[in-house]
Amino acid sequence: MAVGLAALIVGLDFANQVNPSITSTTSSSASSTTTTAGGPTTTTTVSSVTLSAVGDSELGNTPLLPSDPNTYFNPVRAALAAPVVFGNLEGTLTDATTSKCGPTSTQCYTFRVPPSYATVYRDAGFTVLNAANNHSDDFGPAGLVSTTTALRDAGITQAGLPGEIGVVREGSLKVAFVDFAPYFATNNMLNLASARQLIVRAKSMADVVVVYMHSGAEGSSADHVTRATEYYVGENRGNPFVFAHAAIADGADLVIASGPHVLRGMQWYRGHLIAYSLGDFTNYEDFATSGLLDLSGILRVTLSATGTFVSGRFTSVVLHSGGQAFVDPSGAAASFVNQLSRDDFASSAAVIARSGAITPES
Repeated sequence: MAVGLAALIVGLDFANQVNPSITSTTSSSASSTTTTAGGPTTTTTVSSVTLSAVGDSELGNTPLLPSDPNTYFNPVRAALAAPVVFGNLEGTLTDATTSKCGPTSTQCYTFRVPPSYATVYRDAGFTVLNAANNHSDDFGPAGLVSTTTALRDAGITQAGLPGEIGVVREGSLKVAFVDFAPYFATNNMLNLASARQLIVRAKSMADVVVVYMHSGAEGSSADHVTRATEYYVGENRGNPFVFAHAAIADGADLVIASGPHVLRGMQWYRGHLIAYSLGDFTNYEDFATSGLLDLSGILRVTLSATGTFVSGRFTSVVLHSGGQAFVDPSGAAASFVNQLSRDDFASSAAVIARSGAITPES
C-alpha cells in the first residue's frame, strides 16, 4: 500500500500543486501588467486577502445522496462568500467500489459521492478543499486519483496529501495551504520536523501561509483543547495545542482545524489566530447532529500581504436534522466557542463579539 501510494503521488505531481486559474480581486492598491503566451493580462496588486473556512463536509454516501445536491449549500452560500473559501472534504469523489473496510466490518466507515459533486463545491464558492483526513483514502488509490482529478477539473485546489501544498492567488498575492493529519497517507502532523519543512517551504512559495490540522479526539465530550496527545478508539490523533503553536513558530499566519466533529475554542498565539475546531459543516446524513454536535460556524479572516491579522468574523451555523447547514441568528455557536475559548485559554482567548466580529488581540 505504501509503495503504491508513493508512486501515485509522484505520478500526479502532488508535491507542488499550484492552480493559477483560481484568481479573484479584493481591495486593490495598484495594478501591474504581466504578459503571457496568450497576450497581456492584468494582475491587481492587493494589500490583503480575505478567506472563509469551514470544517468537515460530505454531501452523502453513494447511494444515499441528496435529491438536489446543487441547492444543498444554498442556505449558507452568502455567508460562505469570500475570494478564498476553504473546507475539509471528509470523503472521496469517486465511483470506485473497493473500499478500505473488510466485508464483515461493523466499525469501519467510508464516504463517497460521484466525481461530478466537485462542481457542487465549486458552485458553492469553494476554492480549496482539504485531503488530510482519515477518509481521503477510503477507496484506495483509485479513489485518490478520482478525487484529485475531479477537484482539478472543477478548478478547486487540493491540499494535504503527502508533500502536497495547495497554492491559490488573490490578485498579486499567493496564499499557501499546508494541511496535516496524523496519518502516513497525508502530510503527517505527528512528525514535527517534517511538518516544519513543509511550512517553511510554503513560506518560500507564498505571501500568506494557512495551516490546517485534522486532529484531536471526537464527539461531544471532545470540545476542550487538552494540551495533551489525544486519542480516539486507540488511535493517536496528535496534540493539537503543541502542533498549532509549532506551526505558527515555523511561519504559519493562521491555523484552522476540524476533526473532533464538535466546535472548539480559539486562541491568539504570537499575534496569530488559531481556531482549534470548526466542527462539522453541511453534510447529508453522515454526521451526528444531536446536542452540541449541531453547532457549526463559518470563520472569515482578512490577513495583510505579510500575514498579519487585519479582521475576522464568526458566523454561527446550525445543522438541521440530516446535516444541512443554516445560518443561526441566535449566535449559539459563537457563544459556545467564546465559553470554550475563555475556559481553555484565559487571557489568550480570541473573543467573538455579539456582532460576530473577532476582537483583535490587545
